[in-house]
Amino acid sequence: MKDPHAPTPIESELLNERARGRVRHGFFTRQGGVSEGIYGGLNVGIGSNDSAEHVRENRSRVAAWFGVPLEKLATVHQIHSRDVVVVDGTYDGDRPKADAMVTASPDVVIGVLSADCGPILFCDGENGVIGAAHAGWKGALGGVLESTIDAMVSLGAQRSSILACLGPSIGPESYEVGPEFVERFRSFDASYEHFFSPSSKPGQAYFDLQGLTVRRLREAGVEAVSLGIDTYPDEKRFFSYRRTTHRGEPDYGRQISAIALRED
Repeated sequence: MKDPHAPTPIESELLNERARGRVRHGFFTRQGGVSEGIYGGLNVGIGSNDSAEHVRENRSRVAAWFGVPLEKLATVHQIHSRDVVVVDGTYDGDRPKADAMVTASPDVVIGVLSADCGPILFCDGENGVIGAAHAGWKGALGGVLESTIDAMVSLGAQRSSILACLGPSIGPESYEVGPEFVERFRSFDASYEHFFSPSSKPGQAYFDLQGLTVRRLREAGVEAVSLGIDTYPDEKRFFSYRRTTHRGEPDYGRQISAIALRED
């Protein structure tokens, strides 16, 4: 019988279809965890001020959903970089500073944490290579998506066979920014003006991080889709750094998006 209190992540039907039965993945929500208060639910953020015992139990539940011990749930110490780590079955729980991981090993689950930034899961089911990347605006602009794809290719993936799926992240109606932010993107690429729309506040604009992420992925030569889910207004299911900031709360939880190869 299915446990109503267990994690029930969101899955991409297209990613499952393209994975050829070789991959299991999930964009986890707050559902199914033991944390309380502002961390209520499945907070997996080691860097949060939540109880370490609760975080460990939450991460154990994610690992169990994949059928592996906690020690085989691989995550990194995210720093908004373009850095990618290659992992395999020898993974021992280390958390190097990086923002993406790739693997061709079925003996490890790779995941990224988020609370508004974009979690992207990558899959080449034909060649048995997967990836996971964390991309806020710094990472997306800085090249973490492209770095992840390059690392997958180095493991035997074919660029044209890779599908990338962007999970729950802050949506264009929730991400209001100032003129300096807009100018940074215009200076990088004038066509990025497309990802900003006027706000009712003078000098402010709304930023479509989801749209930018999908465009960068497609320009890198892979098929890319988005779940189109906005984390900010959906408090029941998702943590949100921006929502926490607006409320003046002292801290926030993190959800995880993870992927694993199945044994042949």
